[in-house]
Amino acid sequence: DMAEPIQQLTRNNNPQERQTIPFTLIQRKEKLGDLLYEKRQYGKAKWACIKMKEKQYEQSICLGFMKLMRYICEQNSSGLYLGITIPIVTIVHTNESQSEMTRSVTVAYYLPEVLQDEPPHPFDSDIIIEEWPSTIVYSR
Repeated sequence: DMAEPIQQLTRNNNPQERQTIPFTLIQRKEKLGDLLYEKRQYGKAKWACIKMKEKQYEQSICLGFMKLMRYICEQNSSGLYLGITIPIVTIVHTNESQSEMTRSVTVAYYLPEVLQDEPPHPFDSDIIIEEWPSTIVYSR
């Protein structure tokens, strides 16, 4: 099922073709010279998002990512490979009291700059194009 998207990604797996999402660095946490994480602020932008709720958190992330890869690799209204932007963001959801993580996660792909004004529509109805306000992201 994923053979074609993986082949497409492999054909396009040139690091120069990966677009880093523009951000403002807020904080950088290191330990003994190794980067632990960065706290970044991303500007208002459109993202392709999918919410998953599998039995295990890791399954939700993996399946969400695979669905997004299909969208990126031609299963969209343009019929074109959209290009990779990094990072792919995972949002972990918590219960109402914010005391526990739930199984629900959102996996999100920043649409490249050239697609921000008119993003291609996904063929998968589970994928939604959302405009996010300025957003704080922790990146490893």
